[in-house]
Amino acid sequence: MLRELLARGEKPTLIGRNRTKMLTLADSYETELSVAEVDVTSMADLSRLLEPNDVVVSTVGPFMQLGMATVTAAALAGAHYFDSTGEGTFARRVLLELDSVAAARGATLVPAFGYDYVPGNLAGALALTRAGERARHVEIGYFVTRSGHGDELLYRSTLRDAYTLSTGGTRQTLVGAAAEDGFAYRPPRPGVPSRLVDERAAKRVRTFRYAGVKRAAMTVPGSEHLGLPEIFPQLESVEVGLGWLGRWTRPVQIAATLQAPLLRSAKVRAAVTRLSGRLPGAQREPDSDGRSLVIAVARDDSGRHLARTALTGPDPYEMTGSLLAWGAVRAAAQDAVLKPGVHGPVAAFGLDTLRLGAAEAGVHEVDEASARRR
Repeated sequence: MLRELLARGEKPTLIGRNRTKMLTLADSYETELSVAEVDVTSMADLSRLLEPNDVVVSTVGPFMQLGMATVTAAALAGAHYFDSTGEGTFARRVLLELDSVAAARGATLVPAFGYDYVPGNLAGALALTRAGERARHVEIGYFVTRSGHGDELLYRSTLRDAYTLSTGGTRQTLVGAAAEDGFAYRPPRPGVPSRLVDERAAKRVRTFRYAGVKRAAMTVPGSEHLGLPEIFPQLESVEVGLGWLGRWTRPVQIAATLQAPLLRSAKVRAAVTRLSGRLPGAQREPDSDGRSLVIAVARDDSGRHLARTALTGPDPYEMTGSLLAWGAVRAAAQDAVLKPGVHGPVAAFGLDTLRLGAAEAGVHEVDEASARRR
């Protein structure tokens, strides 16, 4: 993300606990940047730094443990805020606790502004727009693929792909997600409108069909549950699935469900996280040939298919850095029009603007007919 900001001519201030590390980071890019050594979990420290209309980009994680001070300080200061979280529960907490505060102070807070979950929000909004008023349900699936494997570029992923395309921080977040309660946006019941309901994170498996290939994804809580109903109030359900694991999806989903009670123990969670860092290949950097595929399907009230959208882009980490840089620069622009409060990316920027920003980050729509011919 810093590389992307510097490429755009920006000179951000680095904020963190270790001044030496931040200066070393700046030196690695052969540039001089302002640094501020503070405790990023301290509201008092952060509040002294932030001013109205500042733009804050947070990469502190796990966010449920470490991230609330930063986003709260931004909301109180009237600063705009973006982060790299993949924790849907964190995005939901930000919405519930800070929406009114941010709106009152003119701050726009957009959590999960990276691979999690900008392309899913964008793909979902495009599919729902094409489906029209009949759309009542949307399903979104996230997949990673590997380039250089012929027809497998768009269609296949394996457990090894998911593992080698992730970092230790991502694996720690995934372990935590298995232990936490998730949520879902569910269809209405008699007398009860569509609503967010608490739900175990990896409870179900959904199948996505695209270009003649079936892909499995296990459901996760995402910001799509929060952002898309704001734009499309007729929605009755929103499903978000993580399909990094290919044919291993269902076994892993079952294992996660069975192990979730154990993972509620901090000691067990820490032990599993340490083990993940000792497995073969754990110290590798994410593979550079990874690609992203995000599929969204809009359906009517009977479940009939109305529209499908697929987006492809760079690997999740590169995409996240590019999207965060674009969002920060766009929010800081003098002609920026942002919606105050806590919002998903579509509501914050508008669909057309977000689509252009995603394209700058290398995220493009792929035609299904052309994909079949690959």
